[in-house]
Amino acid sequence: MFRQVILSLALVIVAGCASNSEVDYANEATKKSERYLTELLDAKGIQPSTAQQPNNTSLLTDLVDVPELKPYLDSALANNPSLQQSIIALQIAYAEHGVTSADQLPSVSAGFSGEVSDENEDVYQADVTVTWELDLWQKLADSSAAAAKDIASSEAELQATKDLLAANIIRAWLEISVNKQLLSIEQQRLDILENNEVLVLERYQVGLGSLEELDSAKTSTASTRATVAEYQETVAQSERSLILLTGQWGAETNTPQVALEFPEVLSPLDSLSEQTLAGRPDLQQAFFNIEAEAFRTDAAYKAMLPSFSLTASLTDLAESPSEALFSDPLWSILGSISAPLFQGGMLKSQAELAELTTEQAYWTYQETLLSAVNEVENTVGQESALEQQQTHLVEALASSQRSIVSYEEKYRQGLVDILDLLTVQQQSYDIQAQLASTTYQRLLNRVDLGLALGLGI
Repeated sequence: MFRQVILSLALVIVAGCASNSEVDYANEATKKSERYLTELLDAKGIQPSTAQQPNNTSLLTDLVDVPELKPYLDSALANNPSLQQSIIALQIAYAEHGVTSADQLPSVSAGFSGEVSDENEDVYQADVTVTWELDLWQKLADSSAAAAKDIASSEAELQATKDLLAANIIRAWLEISVNKQLLSIEQQRLDILENNEVLVLERYQVGLGSLEELDSAKTSTASTRATVAEYQETVAQSERSLILLTGQWGAETNTPQVALEFPEVLSPLDSLSEQTLAGRPDLQQAFFNIEAEAFRTDAAYKAMLPSFSLTASLTDLAESPSEALFSDPLWSILGSISAPLFQGGMLKSQAELAELTTEQAYWTYQETLLSAVNEVENTVGQESALEQQQTHLVEALASSQRSIVSYEEKYRQGLVDILDLLTVQQQSYDIQAQLASTTYQRLLNRVDLGLALGLGI
């Protein structure tokens, strides 16, 4: 009879195992990642390298060598509210793993009670019970492994938050610099326009100029004063944004002292051939989610298999509390086996749900992978395009400055009027502003490229 029961249970085991999915989504994700990266390098004409990344571009913070940035970065890592929430989320994942892992260990409970009968006889009872579920099918181990993958996923999410925070600190620093440069350009423009306005007024007063020229000069001056006021507030807002990222209020930290010149930002393109995109925290998180759901799927299918448990009890009855503390205890050991027979298809539905969740995590990884490859491709292409724009703007600025010298000489000789001179001067300052903005965009793109390649802190 016992052998027949064992045979029946074995059939249940075979049926349950046969229902499990044979698709290894984690392996499929790894293959797809390697294929996409190979195609990306081939498209850019870059030969994959097995060498380690150069030390000068191994971290996101290595791209920008600005010592003044470090205090703000340290403060952000210690006080930024978003980062602190991610840290707490990781601690929650550790706690949940502890709860799951505890199921694999024996549980021990103790009790003590006293009773007074009708005959006024006191009876005291003490007991200790040890219960342990034998994890023959590794169901509990799978649940614990899934919780461990959740920890790894939370760690990757925390790393992504840190990387993004560092990138935003660098971006804010560059934003302050470009806004200061644009403010300086407008102030220089204003100085020239005010001088021109005085000159036009003097010419008008002696009858050498027209009222239209004077009105045009005043219009340009007033408009530029408004632009200067706008940029002054923009610089202040940029400084406040940087302080906000540190998780502190303005009164708690000093105003950033950012130079007018852009800091040097290294290009991470040299390390592109060493990249596998495996350093990207978002890809790591998505991959760990696949593994976690795969373990949960295995545990869900194994929930349909028989479970085995052992229970050991130590009980003692006595007429006094001291005698009840196991002076003459009774031992009992019970082994039990249970298997689900009919639960309305709940366990099977739970297993199918877990399998679909795993597949969903796989496609989430696919979406993240495609976005990662697209980000790398876009930022690499943008680096080249912005470099060309920068070169052309430098050439245009040099030509405009030569034109200003020429028009100033012609104006003094009376060959051109003030409107022609103002037009050339305005054009030169417009090109300076455009060059500053293009340089700023190129440096931002290098930070974005570092993130896209998986460089972190």
